[in-house]
Amino acid sequence: MTGAAGAAGESRVRGGGTARERRRGTARRRRALRAMEAETGLPHRAWWTPYLFLAPGLVMVTLFSLWPFVNTVVLSLTDAQILRGGSFVGLDNYRRAFADPDFWVATGNSVLYLVVVVPCLVLLPLALAVLVQAKIPGIGFFRSAFYTPVIASAVVVGLMWQWVLRSDGLVNTVFRRLHLVSEPVPFLTDSAMLLVSAMIVTVWKGLGYYMVFYLAALGNVPATLHEAASIDGAGPVRRFFSITVPQVKPMMLLVGTLSAISALRVFTEIYILGGESGGPGGGARTLPFLIRQVGLGFSGETGYASAISILLFLLTLVFSLLGRRLSKGDER
Repeated sequence: MTGAAGAAGESRVRGGGTARERRRGTARRRRALRAMEAETGLPHRAWWTPYLFLAPGLVMVTLFSLWPFVNTVVLSLTDAQILRGGSFVGLDNYRRAFADPDFWVATGNSVLYLVVVVPCLVLLPLALAVLVQAKIPGIGFFRSAFYTPVIASAVVVGLMWQWVLRSDGLVNTVFRRLHLVSEPVPFLTDSAMLLVSAMIVTVWKGLGYYMVFYLAALGNVPATLHEAASIDGAGPVRRFFSITVPQVKPMMLLVGTLSAISALRVFTEIYILGGESGGPGGGARTLPFLIRQVGLGFSGETGYASAISILLFLLTLVFSLLGRRLSKGDER
């Protein structure tokens, strides 16, 4: 009997109690709500009230993020073009992409861009943040100066660097005056050099942005750790690698993930420096650049461009999940 009663009690607990107990609980909650209304003078909000506040954001996300993504997935399975609807072709666009040399060139350039740019945007802004962290007179000016490229338009920055790097630009003029080169360096007329030049522009523009991230992280590093290390005889370099880097490692992983996503999405730098063709023979094209070329114009292949977009999304997702996994491993 005792066992049966215990089992019955356990079942009542798991099921939320008997029907009578549930009715009593509902009645108590209603009395508590009426007491709260009487005390505060405010009517009790209906269950759907919070969703009214969420509705504008949900509508915006659905219209401008969720629906375009779903539509892109659908288009990637068709042979749609700009001026006509398409018919269902299944995975033909994806098979075409894997057999397209231009797709692999663009993918290689995007991955190379990521491999070169991400380490620079993880390490250089950290070093810059350490330098401008010092509380000395006039340091605010340097912080603002380093952040200025961030607020400048990407198009303006690209045009400025185009003037600096072109054959008769500032850099080549200085090189010739110093007799360092006899012919202009093909910064913008060679595919490999164009890609490197675009990487330099991306790093230069992103330094100040990620410097702010690191300044916030450095502000949370206890000063007592540095003081104790100084007393023990540790120099600035030792303190940097033994204290600063471990303390800001989560921020380094975040910056790495964000900069990787940005590197895979790069377009403006290539377009401004290399023109509509993406450099000589399109050799410096990245995946976003290829998507634009394929899908633009009266004969633009919307279905094929959508398939490349989905492949770019999957590539970005892989690196995002990798960054998340590294972050979890660091937390453990």
